[in-house]
Amino acid sequence: MQNQNLLSIAKRLQSIAQAGIFYSEDKPFDRERYEEISQLSVQILSNLTDEPIEKIGNLFTQERDGYQTPKVDIRAVVFNESGEILMVKEKVDGCWSLPGGWADVGYTPAEVAVKEVREETGLDVKTVRLLAVIDKRNHPHPPEGWYVYKIFILCKKIGGTVSKNTTETSDIQYFSLEKMPPLSEPRNVYSQIKMMFEYRDNPEKEVYFD
Repeated sequence: MQNQNLLSIAKRLQSIAQAGIFYSEDKPFDRERYEEISQLSVQILSNLTDEPIEKIGNLFTQERDGYQTPKVDIRAVVFNESGEILMVKEKVDGCWSLPGGWADVGYTPAEVAVKEVREETGLDVKTVRLLAVIDKRNHPHPPEGWYVYKIFILCKKIGGTVSKNTTETSDIQYFSLEKMPPLSEPRNVYSQIKMMFEYRDNPEKEVYFD
């Protein structure tokens, strides 16, 4: 819990520093102070997440136009006729997650969900409804350097050909909740998968949001 609190403080410091840098262009001394705060927050984030300083620093310096905003991760929720959920095996850690990834500029959330499923599984889907919008900080994910909102979108398979080996994934399968494989917890945790099954069993369940 202490690390999570420090992580939240470091992210908040980075956000304040970024806004200060943007709005102090004509105040060099103020800008230097905000730059220092930014560098210190990157060091803290690196220590807490074990991510290289260069990686975290590059991420933040690419987003210097005004206030820092959360990154958006979109996950597609697809059930088969047996009520099992579609999962993909991540090459990066050998564990499983819902198909999905970072939202792309120029795509709607629905378009991202469709695109990610096609890229990671070879299947074609259509979006049905929004299920949940969560603040990743409020769920038991491992610590990481950036602030993330996660969007879960229910989709329905309409075609395509299964592709089990893609750039980022090495397998796809459908799983029941009782036989869930090891999860890629930076992407999804068990409580979120369980929530998706609750939507399967209760289609009228209201959208969840933190």
